[in-house]
Amino acid sequence: MKRIVIKLGTGILTTGIGKVDTNRIDAICSQVATIRKREIEVLIVSSGAVGMGMGVLDLQSRPATLAKQQACAAIGQSRLIQCWQRGLDPYGLVVGQILLTHEGLRIRNRYVNAKATVDQLLNYQVVPVINENDSVSAFEIKFGNNDILGAMVASLTEADQIYMLSTAPGLIDIEGTGEVIPVVDSITPEIEAMAKGTNSPTAVGGMIPKIQAAKLATNAGCETFIAHGAEENIILRLLDGESIGTRFAASQAPLVSKKRWLAYFQRPSGSIKIDEGACAALIRDERSLLAAGISHCDGNFHAGDVIDVLNPNGEPIARGESAFSSHDIQQIAGKSATEIEAIFPDRKRFEAIHRDALVLL
Repeated sequence: MKRIVIKLGTGILTTGIGKVDTNRIDAICSQVATIRKREIEVLIVSSGAVGMGMGVLDLQSRPATLAKQQACAAIGQSRLIQCWQRGLDPYGLVVGQILLTHEGLRIRNRYVNAKATVDQLLNYQVVPVINENDSVSAFEIKFGNNDILGAMVASLTEADQIYMLSTAPGLIDIEGTGEVIPVVDSITPEIEAMAKGTNSPTAVGGMIPKIQAAKLATNAGCETFIAHGAEENIILRLLDGESIGTRFAASQAPLVSKKRWLAYFQRPSGSIKIDEGACAALIRDERSLLAAGISHCDGNFHAGDVIDVLNPNGEPIARGESAFSSHDIQQIAGKSATEIEAIFPDRKRFEAIHRDALVLL
């Protein structure tokens, strides 16, 4: 065990809207210090900025407008990081704040730079505390949540385990036994169907994004846990192998870094639909996508942009970096390499998406 990510929900870090649970934060910091003594690196993905801002402004429910949500985040963010530093001060540990956006991680060079920054903080023996940059990232604050961010951080940093701690005790088989499922070996459609949302006034998402996050993390080779963060010494107990909450087994064949970035860190700029023969070439034969198999192109994208690949039914089956713009794809769709060479005589390669820049979904 080299590295873990601890994701903490707002409900665990507060006793009410804007009221920080300092006892809880102190207990978590104590566990972090113990883990660090075991020479295991720790990253914290912390919710709570919007909730803390709401408390300062005496708001009793999450604001409906984006500007008000961002204002709450701007007020609460500094208070949140101060809480973590105060909690780790007794152990001589230093906090490093990182504010990320999905857009920042979507761009490859920024993704690489973010990884380098985190790695350097860990080399300095710093505890990174990471949150979405909610005060400026409109798309994230409206649709995103820190479960997905935590999984992205686990993937980015190649963590061994991630603990998603909130008020949820684990994945509950609501329609069946009503009990927490202790182990999930594979996230199937049946498992995904068990997820439900949340009614919390300060939280976003519920169990649905947790399952999505677990799928991302496990495909990155990261063992994932969902458990109630109020359990005493929950992090140490999970680390020591105690069965609490739900454990999601890591994939035995995790995606490599570039393909994880393609699969989970992107918002595709467009899509192309392909025929059955091309589907078989991608899925069965693991080949590049050739223009001859393309039947339709949708969206306005440039060469190098990430796009989705759809089967004849319009279902996404792959994602990759297009070697051609959408304008050029429309010209070459259904054509052979010889025909494409006549249109683009200066090109050396004619794959629409090379297999090294493509990942199956």
